[in-house]
Amino acid sequence: MNYIRCGKGKDLVFLHGYLSSKESFYPQIEYFSRYYRVTAPDFPGFGEGGALTQPFSVGDYADWLTGWLKDVGVEFPHVIAHSFGGRVAVKCLSRGDLFDRAVLCGCAGIVPPRTLKYRMRVKTYKIMKKIAPSYAEKHYGSEEYRSLSPVMRESYKKIVNEDLRADACRIARPVLFINGANDTQTPVSSAQIYTSCVKESKLFVMNGCGHFAHLDDPLAFNLAAEEFFK
Repeated sequence: MNYIRCGKGKDLVFLHGYLSSKESFYPQIEYFSRYYRVTAPDFPGFGEGGALTQPFSVGDYADWLTGWLKDVGVEFPHVIAHSFGGRVAVKCLSRGDLFDRAVLCGCAGIVPPRTLKYRMRVKTYKIMKKIAPSYAEKHYGSEEYRSLSPVMRESYKKIVNEDLRADACRIARPVLFINGANDTQTPVSSAQIYTSCVKESKLFVMNGCGHFAHLDDPLAFNLAAEEFFK
């Protein structure tokens, strides 16, 4: 099965982060299934979601999720998403009323300004890829990127290079952004940009937590999300 379903009540969907899976929300699934009908899928390319046959963009993942939720009978759910899952949620929210309320933790999708050092490294990588492709693949790019298959690498590039500020400005649903104060992957400054774009939004910063705030302090995260949904 490529998804978890448990509990009864209003639908609540969980969207996991990149290189993660539905099980990463275990503390939240256990907690919220007491009050909601919880559905947690694996995205294509991750967990038990099946391999990608072509590179997916954020929009492609949003298309897949919209159709998949319809197929499994989920209508107008709340959503809790982490990191990459937040990207997909933002894209879906920007298109209309797929979701009711959204809690986005460590939400990715704000592309930082590219420094000169970054641009030079990219230029060097492109040169090395032509003259020594094996060396380039082993020594350039993040560890996360180097672990991916060729199709997933192309998908990764589509995903991380898309800035979602314009999409966020089109969101009309209530959103709670939750960020770990010590998150270096999606810093608080990114969440602040999101909240400035989304009119119906709030920001909750969790002290002492990093990128996986929902796992660093599950109780505080769950209580904040529960209060927001009510």
